[in-house]
Amino acid sequence: MSKALIVKCPTCEKAVAWKDDNEFKPFCSQRCKLIDLGEWASEGHRIAGKPLDPETVEQLSRNQD
Repeated sequence: MSKALIVKCPTCEKAVAWKDDNEFKPFCSQRCKLIDLGEWASEGHRIAGKPLDPETVEQLSRNQD
């Protein structure tokens, strides 16, 4: 039997076993998972890149219709 990979929870840095039965992986708990989701929702976390100019956003919006 192989050992489970141990990773740090991205929120609290607690050691977490990366196993199929861990429904919150890579987080240690639902609480840490929701804290992280809240950070994304409030734009505390962002993916690096340049913002789109309003004209490009408008073009993309028209292409979706």
